[in-house]
Amino acid sequence: MSHLVAPSLLAADFGNLQQDIEMVNSSKADWFHVDVMDGVFVPNLSIGTPVIKAIKKIARKPLDVHLMMVDPGRYISHFKNLGADILTVHYEACTHLHRTVQQIREQGMKAGVSLNPHTPVSLLEEILPDLDLVLIMSVNPGFGGQSFIPGSLEKIRKLDDLKKKHWLRFDIEVDGGVTLENAKSLVEAGVTVLVAGNTIFASDDPIATIQKLKELS
Repeated sequence: MSHLVAPSLLAADFGNLQQDIEMVNSSKADWFHVDVMDGVFVPNLSIGTPVIKAIKKIARKPLDVHLMMVDPGRYISHFKNLGADILTVHYEACTHLHRTVQQIREQGMKAGVSLNPHTPVSLLEEILPDLDLVLIMSVNPGFGGQSFIPGSLEKIRKLDDLKKKHWLRFDIEVDGGVTLENAKSLVEAGVTVLVAGNTIFASDDPIATIQKLKELS
């Protein structure tokens, strides 16, 4: 199974953030997953501009930035300047989704679209050829440490079916409640990028946990 692992910095120790970033740098992880919440689209605030700038100075792997915010199109160049390599916006937050995706790609970033748990994957069918990544939220966005919503597995399978039907190559990313116990079934369903927060950062040996998520033996 060939898949990527993206540790979610939302679960990192912000009192020792540099230490956690260096840990990810030295691990088998592929990306850093960075959640940006505005307190409007989701009921929480998270990583802001100064923190992302600091992360970029230390990180030696791509920044996978997930915008959980209203009107994300206004800030595309801002996040490009901060160092985002992949920029993901929410289907539910974009009135003109195609335009937003085009703007992300014009800035030289990979373009992703995320779906909340209640949003069916069929709504993305027309725009899938323009995407580099689709992020399936397997919890309700806004807070870390939530349990995986079981129906997300079938949703991933439906998205993978659409990907194969249209001969497309976008990544399928999943975020929320990813554990060592369910990771293998997620990859078998079609996931190519596993985002894990508490599973990694709350473990006794985060580097070993990342390796297990990569190997899934």
